[in-house]
Order: sequence, then C-alpha cells, then structure tokens
Amino acid sequence: MKSIITTVLFFIGAFATLAQNYKPILDYRNEWHFTTCDFGCYTDKYYTDGDTLVGGKIYKILEGYHFISRTFLLREEVSEKKLYFLKIRPGGGTEEFLLYDFTLEVGDTINMLNPITPFPQDGGYFRLDSIVPRPLVDGINYDHFYFSPTPTNSNSTENAIWVEGVGSLSLINAPGGHPDLIGVGALSCYFKNTEVFYSNLDSIDDCVPVYMNLPERMLREVIISKSNSSDICWLNNAMHVKEANVYDLSGKKLMTIQNSFNQKMTIDLSRFNSGMYIIIARGMGDIKRTFKIVK
Repeated sequence: MKSIITTVLFFIGAFATLAQNYKPILDYRNEWHFTTCDFGCYTDKYYTDGDTLVGGKIYKILEGYHFISRTFLLREEVSEKKLYFLKIRPGGGTEEFLLYDFTLEVGDTINMLNPITPFPQDGGYFRLDSIVPRPLVDGINYDHFYFSPTPTNSNSTENAIWVEGVGSLSLINAPGGHPDLIGVGALSCYFKNTEVFYSNLDSIDDCVPVYMNLPERMLREVIISKSNSSDICWLNNAMHVKEANVYDLSGKKLMTIQNSFNQKMTIDLSRFNSGMYIIIARGMGDIKRTFKIVK
C-alpha cells in the first residue's frame, strides 16, 4: 500500500511540475509581423533591439513600426508569468503598465491596458472565458486564453486572445485588442531568435524574419585563436554563434559546445590526439562558418 501511495504522489508531483511550466514571451531576440488588410494587405514589422536598465530592472527596447523613438520597453517576470510595458515620457520620467498575467484562471477578470495603441488605453475589465491548448509552429500545444468584456465594461466591446509564449494576437502592447485583419490588424508572424514560433498565413504567403535575419556576414566577425602551448582554442566575437561543433578529418563529430550569446567561446581539445580538426560555428537561421585548427 505504501508503494502505491508513493507512486501516486510521484505522478501528482510530476503533473504539478509540468502544469507550472511557462513558455516566456520574450527571448534574446524577438520580431513581430502585424498585418492589416484594406484594399490589399500590408504587414508592419517591429522587434526588440537590445537591452537597457531602468530603475534597476532590465528591459528590452522595442524598435520599428510606431516604436521608432526607442522609448517603449518590455520586461518579463518569468517566475510571475507576467509581462510589463514601460513608456519613457518626453520630458523625463516613466510609466509602467502590466500587460499580461498568465496566472489567470477561467472566471478571473483583469483590467486590460492598451498603452499607445488604437484601442482604449484603459480597456476595462475582461473575463477569462476559457483556456484551450492548441499547437503552434513547433507542433507543441500552448495555452490560448480567450477573453470577453465583462457586462459592465463600457470601454471595449470585442473579445481578446492571448497565446502562451506569444502574447496578444493583436499588438504586443494591446492585450485587450481584438485581432482583426480588416480592422486594426492582427499578428501574422512572431519569431524568437529568427525561428518562427507563431504564424497565421490567412493573408500572407510566408513568415520570414526581416530585422533579425542575420546574414552570413554576421559570422565573418568570428575569429578563432589558439596558443601554441595550450590545447584550448577560442572563438572570439561569437555573440551571434549558437553552437560550435568539432569534427575530425573523417567527418566524425567529436563534441558540441553551446553558446548563450557570449562574446567568447572556449573549446578544449586536450582529450583529442594531435592533428587537424574542423570547427563549424552555427548561427541563428542555421548560418554556418567553418574553421580549421591544428592541435
């Protein structure tokens, strides 16, 4: 009996752990395509371009579309499953808004704030009607949150949709915005580190990153170096390298070194015999550059 109880508790604990998993909206690099159709379709693009520190907190800088002033910032508290939007006022000072709270449960209400959008900044209260897991581009199910204005909400009349790992299906800073291609517009593509994460091809042909599409020249800055007295070599200027693979001359892969957008990568060849080795650095979008090194 004790064994059965222990097994049941293990599965309950495992399920609770899985249920607590949260896919963040923001990644190292992010890009949104927002499409509007009116006598033809037009797609605007905006993206995150670097980080900044405000009030001791790290924010990502929004750029492109109507964010070109670089005074609109995003930060995500992953442990809280919340995302915030910061507006820097022209005369100084800041104003921060809570955009998303993915801890909400069915039946909960939230006051939707839509700063700097065509929607009412104070969108009023919405009720979370349902949470439905649906697959995105990677084939994995992510929770879709479906909201409707509460009966007393006189500011908004249309429904809103959030997607785990994506945010609103309207503008990122319009959690209460109704996605409508022939109205204000709707999210058509969302990329994390140049990889498409969400796509809606109802009005466009394909999702191709524009501002984050790192051409091969970005890896031309990568330099490999090695001391004659050491079995350690380094990839310098490696901020755009996702991983480096080491091969022998027969083409056998010997090891893979992951990189989290660091400036320098260390590759230890001490456990291999003397000779020539091939190192292939891979960037985002599967861009590659090949080096040869002699141990």
